Amino acid sequence: MSVSWWIWAVLMLAIAAMLAVDLFLHRDNHVIGFREAAAWSGIWIAAGLLFGVVLWVWQGGDVAGTYYAGYLIEKALSIDNVFVFALIFTYFAVPAAFQHKVLFWGVIGALVFRLVFIFVGAELLETFFWTAYVFGAFLIYTGYKMAFRHDGQAPPDRNPVVRLVRRLVPTDPAYHGDRFFARVDGKRVATLLFVVLIAIEATDLIFAIDSVAAILAITTSTFIVWTANAFAILGLRSLYFCLAGLLRRFVHLHYGLAVLLAFAGVKLILSETPVGKLPIPVTLGVIVVTIAVSIVWSLRSTRGAEAIDVDAADSSASSAR
Repeated sequence: MSVSWWIWAVLMLAIAAMLAVDLFLHRDNHVIGFREAAAWSGIWIAAGLLFGVVLWVWQGGDVAGTYYAGYLIEKALSIDNVFVFALIFTYFAVPAAFQHKVLFWGVIGALVFRLVFIFVGAELLETFFWTAYVFGAFLIYTGYKMAFRHDGQAPPDRNPVVRLVRRLVPTDPAYHGDRFFARVDGKRVATLLFVVLIAIEATDLIFAIDSVAAILAITTSTFIVWTANAFAILGLRSLYFCLAGLLRRFVHLHYGLAVLLAFAGVKLILSETPVGKLPIPVTLGVIVVTIAVSIVWSLRSTRGAEAIDVDAADSSASSAR
């Protein structure tokens, strides 16, 4: 799919405008409650779905179906991001009022990472056929690791990137409002909030590799892969605040995500065999059914915890105040 440069420019401006609106509306660092997060999640999801309709009218059903397949995979994987973000915020005891700012700049970093990975990955797949086997094997292995992962997570401050930043940049182990840098004893230092941001960015770097590789298994069109990633990532902040109090109910979701990653890996490998690329309707069907089954399975398994988690989601904002 060939796209003119001015369409790329318009898309980038539209994404920048949406980010600017989001930043302006949350400039006061207020605590985001469940209702506000749910409303914004609905807006971002509607924007992503509407863009698919635009593609349908502009390029036809096959292109739109490819976009929706990529969008759904990225959206599903972003729920796993939320688990890790919650762990990082809890570990560093980040005040609720500052979490949105960290996620906002984290999303910008995520968009940049994905843009680089998309163009590099697509070029490799187009130039060297054997990279499909490498990416496919990586996705299958990642799916296996996700399915059989242990509940324990390494402390975020042990992340090599976080440790490197703390070693290179003078850091104060305290929060100074919502600032990433502050002056302490006349010296400019990074605050603990900056360390949290680095932990978020370093974690998302790993997620970016998985998600981009998974969508490249569907299509190597950089425009489709980028837009699917971008519209899914734009709603990540709202998704976090919407699901933060309900995360422990998704106990089996990682099995569904593991299946999707492994499926993407098999699909990518098959694309370089006589079987060829699987039809988009088949891909969409597998994605929708897998996500639906894992979510329903999780909710049924944790039905008794529903009242507790809903109360936690509703009261988290008020307790933070």
